[in-house]
Amino acid sequence: MSMNNAPNVFLDPNANRFQVNIINEDHDNSETTQEDVGSDPPHYEETSFTDETHNRLRISYRPGKRELYDNFRQNGEKTEASLHPYDTHSKMYYLQTFGHNTMDPVPKIDYYRNTGSVSGNKLNRPSLLEIHEQLAKNIAVSTGSVERVANGDSTAGDETALSKEEENKTGFVKFGWVKGVLVRCMLNIWGVMLFIRLSWIVGQAGIGLGVIIILLATMVTSITGLSTSAIATNGFVRGGGAYYLISRSLGPEFGGSIGLIFAFANAVAVAMYVVGFAETVVELLKESDTLMVDESNDIRIIGTITVVCLLGISVAGMEWEAKAQVILLIVLLVAIANFFIGTVIPTNTEKKARGFFNYQASIFAENFGPDFRSGEGFFSVFAIFFPAATGILAGANISGDLKDPQSAIPQGTMLAIVITTIAYIAVAICAASCVVRDATGNVNDTIVPGMSCNGSSACGLGYDFSRCASQPCDYGLMNNFQVMSMVSGFGPLITAGIFSATLSSALASLVSAPKVFQALCKDNVYKGLEFFAKGYGKNNEPIRGYVLTFVIAMAFILIAELNTIAPIISNFFLASYALINFSCFHASYAKSPGWRPAFRYYNMWVSLFGALLCCGVMFVINWWAALITYAIELFLYIYVTYKKPEVNWGSSTQALYFVNALDSALALTTVEDHVKNFRPQCLALTGAPMVRPALLDITHTFTKNNGLCICCEVYTGPRKLCVKEMNSSMEKKQAWLTKNKRKAFYAAVAADSFRDGVKSLLQASGLGRMKPNTLVIGFKKDWRSAPATQVENYVGIIHDAFDFELGVIIVRISQGFDISPVLQVQEELEKLEQERLALEATIKENDFEEGKKGICGFFKKASTLSISKHETKKESTINTIQSMHVGEFNQRLLEASTQFKKKQGKGTIDIWWLFDDGGLTILIPYILTIRKKWKNCKLRIFTGGKVNRIEEEKLVMASLLSKFRIKFADINIICDINIKPNKESWKFFEEMIEPYRLHESCKDITTAEKLKRETPWKITDAELEAFKEKSYRQVRLNELLQEHSRAANLIVLSLPVARKGAVSDYLYMAWLEILSKNLPPVLMVRGNHKNVLTFYS
Repeated sequence: MSMNNAPNVFLDPNANRFQVNIINEDHDNSETTQEDVGSDPPHYEETSFTDETHNRLRISYRPGKRELYDNFRQNGEKTEASLHPYDTHSKMYYLQTFGHNTMDPVPKIDYYRNTGSVSGNKLNRPSLLEIHEQLAKNIAVSTGSVERVANGDSTAGDETALSKEEENKTGFVKFGWVKGVLVRCMLNIWGVMLFIRLSWIVGQAGIGLGVIIILLATMVTSITGLSTSAIATNGFVRGGGAYYLISRSLGPEFGGSIGLIFAFANAVAVAMYVVGFAETVVELLKESDTLMVDESNDIRIIGTITVVCLLGISVAGMEWEAKAQVILLIVLLVAIANFFIGTVIPTNTEKKARGFFNYQASIFAENFGPDFRSGEGFFSVFAIFFPAATGILAGANISGDLKDPQSAIPQGTMLAIVITTIAYIAVAICAASCVVRDATGNVNDTIVPGMSCNGSSACGLGYDFSRCASQPCDYGLMNNFQVMSMVSGFGPLITAGIFSATLSSALASLVSAPKVFQALCKDNVYKGLEFFAKGYGKNNEPIRGYVLTFVIAMAFILIAELNTIAPIISNFFLASYALINFSCFHASYAKSPGWRPAFRYYNMWVSLFGALLCCGVMFVINWWAALITYAIELFLYIYVTYKKPEVNWGSSTQALYFVNALDSALALTTVEDHVKNFRPQCLALTGAPMVRPALLDITHTFTKNNGLCICCEVYTGPRKLCVKEMNSSMEKKQAWLTKNKRKAFYAAVAADSFRDGVKSLLQASGLGRMKPNTLVIGFKKDWRSAPATQVENYVGIIHDAFDFELGVIIVRISQGFDISPVLQVQEELEKLEQERLALEATIKENDFEEGKKGICGFFKKASTLSISKHETKKESTINTIQSMHVGEFNQRLLEASTQFKKKQGKGTIDIWWLFDDGGLTILIPYILTIRKKWKNCKLRIFTGGKVNRIEEEKLVMASLLSKFRIKFADINIICDINIKPNKESWKFFEEMIEPYRLHESCKDITTAEKLKRETPWKITDAELEAFKEKSYRQVRLNELLQEHSRAANLIVLSLPVARKGAVSDYLYMAWLEILSKNLPPVLMVRGNHKNVLTFYS
């Protein structure tokens, strides 16, 4: 392509950023003039301008290349003549999609690939941050960079092209829908049953019920085929067949359980089909009296040889296996055609004696109804026939070897079901229209004039088989399994058909089992099976899986008793069909936007019916085998669920979790709150949850399995940096909670100040009824050294929580909560360890190269290695000394951070319930005592009262607690709360607040007013005098706490409330400080003064 430039359109310095210019193109000439504009219809161009007008780009539509665009759009693939993102000429680039310099890429499939995609390399589109923030700054992008970024082209695109060329060179084999799916499914569905059991089935059930049996089996497989098609067309399908479809739809639990038994079933099916082939060969040897040893051992010998040959074909590669399948299909089709030809070839006397009379209306009418014998019934006959309809997953099982699995699996599978069903029905009707149910095989059993007959169709045709009613006969539909061979035009072809059916099914199973097993092992669902995930050769053949399948098949061939295992294998296949149907139903029911199958001919309720039908058929075939199958599947499901493989496949189970959670949350909004159902739903200001683990632990103790817990963090500072850091760490911190088994959510906000961020969290956190009702914060231990704004924010948060009618819990422990210094040391040590390992790896890699230089090189290498190791050891020693020092320094902090994780010994939780806040102060410690770690702790209640009413107050409190059904060990009435504290305690309090006092009474009015304006946060003399009694109470309470609760495991204390605008921040912090100083862990609790306890039922 070429593009002509009209330089004059770029020379206007006053041009706008975007301007439409009329241009003209002439593909035969390199230059155009303005006069040429009128000769062709005008084309329009949008351009962008900067100061460097000579270096700008232009875009126009090329009518001469329209056919290339149409070809690209129809084929969806690039060719050498396809459009490219850029054309470069004279160091200028021309954007063909947009007329201005942009990093925004056009839609491209490579952006949507998975990282490990085998069909192409994943490209990374520019992030929203790059589009939103960086484009304005870097508007002058270099030609090369734009060519790489805009429209999605990058070095990865070149790698994709190279990988495709490499793929073509190596001759990677991929099959179309005919050879890959249709042929395999037809061969696997047509089995020995077609040749040696179908005539018996139609003899027992009659033509009418026989066709119904075939259609009923087909209905099961057809519904499964539709479900398979829907799942297979909902995205790219890799290798693994049924396992891949189920696991990606229902998740690893279902996929892992069914994948293992499905692979095992295919491996045992190899033995079943091979033994069927060997039995046919032994029958031929027996007829010619040429047995090698005896029947059983001959079956083992022939089976072993056969499996070895089939293994050789499989290991040789999928291409050889596909060729073998085509040859076997031709033989099978010739054998079936041979049967139909035989039905119209005039019969002879010998065949008539065996019950074959060509097409006769009387035989058709006689055989139309059922004639069940030997205890057989409809369902027992159906159970015998159903395995003949299985095999529909033969194509899907090699999904990784198909060119286009999305189109191949639906087309091949459904067409195979249609063709094989027609063939089954046609063979059944033809056989029942030509052959009577019973025949003696004696050519002399003809009817002579005057002889009476039983009125059967054979009588009308001149034969008397009436003695078959009283004694066993060897011929006819009911007695002879070789009816097809007798009817056919050339008997040995039917034998060849039996050989073809058994060998093709065995070969398909021998290929399917390793492929499914390899996919299962690659996903690492079962940790010990990674060994079998490795593939070899251009087709990634699972050679190890082939060997394992061979060993399993050989084991069952040598047992040679497959009658017991056969029903279980059939049920294994049916279990996979049931789960495929259920997968389709489940994905539809979950209503995930990601469920968009290209195959539209399915229905979720039909799929559910198909799943239930498969489960029913399992019990019809063999009830005990069905129970064994369910037991094995349940065991594997529980195992995989327990192990929790770290995979995320976007299964419909995940989608349904979301739907159920959403429905439950919406349903919860219609339920009015009731005091009996109150539970603490906490918003804990932990920051990063790993930084304040003790605060999270104590909160988690009374919310686990009981209420909502949200760990919150507020990012302050430059908004851009905060948002970037917050977005990058959200998943990491939620993952930390999950990994550490903390049933909590993580939430973060970016705000101008800490208080503004907490305000946002208090108002917006939660969903519907699942909203926080309690704020949990740690005590601000450094309030005396912190800036005044931080203290103001801290106290302001408590005021805000009360404004929003939340309860407040302030937790204080002696060492504080923040362990970020310890985490920083651990991070540095981990980094040093990684550097040390990297250094050692580099030294080892260089060993061999340095050793090539001879003796001198060897000694040089040795000295270098010695010096490096010495330096590493020296650095390691220094780091260890430093880490030991830091570790000893922070030992108490570490111990304090884990104190709520440990099981608490026998002791008490002392509750100082001084003010009635609705009951939260008593509910929190009660919840703690029903937890495993705190169950050995008894509740002691402390409350205020009068000296002359101690016993009455005790009885009142005991009555109240008994009505609330809260057990307690002791009740203490404190009568001397309101007396003045001792002088030492009060002096300590005064010294503590001294730096924050204004002392305005000692200054003149002007100076005092000025100080109030400059330092409004300071404690005035008037304020201190007004709240002197309350200050006395806090100091006195600490004395009482020291006296009564110094040995408690935990103290729960009523939190004093400061009136807004009346009590300064520093005075309030001083109250909290003196109240909780030098005590065991303290929870200062204040509810929102709404009832959280009730004594009504």
